[in-house]
Formats: sequence, structure tokens, C-alpha cells
Amino acid sequence: MTAVTTPDAVVRHRIRVVGVVQGVGFRPFVHRLATELGLTGHVGNDAQGVFVEVQGPAATVELLRRRLARDAPPLARIFQLETSVLAVRPDEEFHIVPSRDGGAVSTYVSPDIGVCAACLQELFDPSDHRYRYPFINCTNCGPRFTITMRLPYDRPNTTMSEFELCEWCQGQYDDPADRRFHAQPVACAACGPRLWFDGPGGTVDGTDAALAAAQHALADGQVLAVKGVGGFHLACDAASDEVLARLRERKRRMHKPFAVMVRDLDVAAELAHVDPDEARLLLSPQRPIVLLRKKDTAVVAAAVAPHNPRLGILLPYTPLHHLLFASVPQHSSPVPRVLVMTSGNLTDEPICFADDDARQRLGAIADGWLVHDRHIHVPCDDSVVQVDEGLELPLRRSRGYAPLPVRLPFAAPATLATGGELKTTFCLAGGRDAFLSQHIGDMGSLETLAAFERSTQQFRGLYQIEPEQTAADLHPGYQTRTWAEAASGDRVVLVQHHHAHLASLMAEHGLGADEQVIGFAFDGTGFGTDGSIWGGEVMVAGYGNFERVSHLRTTPL
Repeated sequence: MTAVTTPDAVVRHRIRVVGVVQGVGFRPFVHRLATELGLTGHVGNDAQGVFVEVQGPAATVELLRRRLARDAPPLARIFQLETSVLAVRPDEEFHIVPSRDGGAVSTYVSPDIGVCAACLQELFDPSDHRYRYPFINCTNCGPRFTITMRLPYDRPNTTMSEFELCEWCQGQYDDPADRRFHAQPVACAACGPRLWFDGPGGTVDGTDAALAAAQHALADGQVLAVKGVGGFHLACDAASDEVLARLRERKRRMHKPFAVMVRDLDVAAELAHVDPDEARLLLSPQRPIVLLRKKDTAVVAAAVAPHNPRLGILLPYTPLHHLLFASVPQHSSPVPRVLVMTSGNLTDEPICFADDDARQRLGAIADGWLVHDRHIHVPCDDSVVQVDEGLELPLRRSRGYAPLPVRLPFAAPATLATGGELKTTFCLAGGRDAFLSQHIGDMGSLETLAAFERSTQQFRGLYQIEPEQTAADLHPGYQTRTWAEAASGDRVVLVQHHHAHLASLMAEHGLGADEQVIGFAFDGTGFGTDGSIWGGEVMVAGYGNFERVSHLRTTPL
């Protein structure tokens, strides 16, 4: 006979929260919620996510469980809540316990998120302790993925571990009522990273002096290397044909368009047509580059996006960017409105993120350097998105989105999928999760190959997934296939390019393992099973098989 628990009966439940729940203010949220409901127990991080032990009247404990999913912080993504019953024990309060290391990793890393409105208000408030501090952040914004060295996501496991908290920051970090309670990258000018400018005239220290020097350099037509959250940008005046011609020659990028960063949404609307869906994306926490329809009256050099009807526009997403587009007190430096803000690299190479490497590879491109001493552990380029009839279509999925997983409709064996040859990303899958990497780049250089190898190792270490097999493109000339065969030997599974696209769409839309689709793949060319180059396919396909039922007529290339 099963005992019936009355609503008033005191129970103790352990709740396992699976999802993106580290680095998003989830523990402080649980603490505030449990305290508000008068419950006792504790909450903590471990390698599997967040664990909660909560005790009180059964009805109130159930209410907490429902609100964990319903009222979660805006950056959290909950995939599963697992509940078990524990024995009641004496507790007087609800508290946060230290994180637990060890065990198999099954939690998730949050992407880097643009600075939130609350931090932005403090950034420009002269009475605030972090006034004009270029690395201000809280539990709702700031670096996550790019500073994480291992899980669980706690300050000692990030590159912020080298900065010891001052008394002020430590007090906020320890205060459950504060917005920065357990915000791992928290810092201020007294204890955190610092900013400086290196130019032809030497080093300029101090935030405001460095920013003013950078603004003068940009107005004088210089190309600057600006260290951001996931790597370096190359920045310059977007209205100068002369400066753009120099940047293109130095960067060896003769025709491909550059992205531009604008001061605010009003400036974006001066350059391009911005509909409400596009405005929402520009202002979203992810802050991607959005491809917009360029206006004929746009005041940008033709060399920004030659012969292209669209402009790639993004808004400032770090505190440093916002400061760069604002006037500097006690300095008469010119304030930019529109800057080219393109990846810090040579064409076809990965983005620079390590200081020494950037000085070497960008030394012949940049005239000056606006840099800081917060170490970037994982490089992450800007994302590129286009809106079509209200739908958000990612063209390059990176900062703001990576490394969030696709939740698979079935459990997959531990698999590393190496991707294509151009605009490469890879995927590391295990169980119900397919972890998609940030944008790596075109696999045409040793530098990109090294970045690819480094990133696959980082993912394997971060999620503790050791691949049982490696999936690679069927094309015999792809570097990703050559690498897979050298690294994995007979554990390589070769996949036809367009079949891979259709299978990924099936997974994205949650189709089951045995389902079949009629799929149209019009994605350029791919190596076919008959040894010819295919392009424009109609397939009847499942995850493990396909039949090519129709295609565009073949033509000599």
C-alpha cells in the first residue's frame, strides 16, 4: 500500500536541473526562490549541472519545482528536471554550497552574452563604482564560453582566476541579494583586467586615456587591432575609401564584404532598412552581425561591401565597444559613429585571440592596438544572421550561440563530426546532445588546421566525450577528411555532403531515428557516391541511408 503525501506534510526532494544552468545566475535564482517560499536546503554546481535539495511542505516544494522551469533566468535553458525523494533532516535555512568537482560531465556552457541594460546604465553612471570600467558584467551578461577552461563553471575554472577579488567585488559576489551573486567574471578597476593602447608614440595607460588615443588614431585613418571577448577585431573608419583600400591590401581580402559596427540602432537605420525582426536581432543578447538591405544614401565607403546590396551591421556588445563609441570625459577626441569591425586575421586564417600570436600575425596590418590583459581561452568569432520573412537564418553560428547543443531526438554514440572544408565547424555528439563548435574558418591554411585541432581537443576535454567514431565528408580532397582518417583510422564514417545536410535538418526538427523525408538540398556542390560532383539534389532519406531520386543536370566544371 502506497503512502499518500498530504500537501502540508514536510518532504525533502533532490532536484537535478539539466541544461544551460551555469553562468546564467541560476543558483542565485534558486536561492531567492526557496527563501521567498520559506523552504530550507541547499543548491550547488557540479559537472552534471545544478543540484537542489529542498525541504518543506509538499505543496510548496512542488511549487518551487514548477517555478524552476517557469521563472528561470532569461539566459537559462532547462532540458530536464529529475526529482528523487530523500529523508527529512533538520535544516534552518537555504544556502548555496561549494561546487563539486569530479564525475562525468553532462552540463552545458553558456555562450558569451552582450552587456545587459543594467550594467550599461552603471557603466555611464558617474556615481557607480564601475563607472567607465570596460569589463563590467553580472550574472545576466558578459564572457562565458571564451573564458571557460573546464567545468563546473566557477571562477577557479576560468581565466578570471588570476584576478583576485577586491573587498567590494567579493562582497557583491557573496551577497544573495546582489545581481553579481556568484557572477564568475565579476571585477572592477581595483582588481580586474585593465585596458591600454599601444601606438606609434608608445603605450598609453589608463582606460580613458587609452580610449581617447584609440579614437584619435581611428580619426587619423589608422587601422587598429581591438581585443574583444573572443578574439581580435580590425577596426577603421568605414567612410574612408583610402583606409579601406589599405586594409584590404594588408589583410589580403580584396572583395569579400566587411562588417560594420554602429553606435546605436538609429545609426543602423541611417545605413540600411531595418524591420522590427531585424531590430530585435540587432538588440538581442547574442548581438550577431545582421545582413541588412543597404540604403542608397548610406554614408559608408563603397569598399566596405563592393557590389553588394546588403551591409553586415552589428551593435556594440561589450562595455569596451560602448565606451569606444562614446565621448571621453576631459578629452576632446573625435567620437566614431560607424567603424569597420572585421575579424582580426589574414584572409582564410582563423581569428587571432592569443596576444603573442596576434602581434605576430596582425603586426603588418594594424597601426595601433587597443588591448587588455584578460586571457581568452577559446576563440569565438562574430555570428552572422539574416532575416527572411520573419525567420532567423544563421549563416555563421558562433559568438552568442556556440556552444549550445542541439538536443537530439534519440541517443547517439560518442561521435566527432569534422564538417566541411569551407566555413568549417565541427560537432561533438554524445547521448542526446550534439555540441556545435564556434566558427573555425576555411581549412586552407596550417593556422586553421591548428585552430581546428585545438578546438576539438578543448571540446573533448570540456565535455569529457571520447569519440567512438569520426564522421567526415565523402570528398577525398577535403582537409577535414584527411585529418579524420589520420586521427581515427578505421573508425571513420564517410558521409555524402547533401545527405549530411538533410540529416541535420531532421535532427533540428526532432524527427525520430526511423523516419524518412523527401529532402531538397540546394547547397552548392558535394562529392557524390559515383565519383562525380553533385549539386541540387532531391533525396528520399533517413539518418542512415538515402536515395538520390532527382538532381540538376550535370555540366562540365
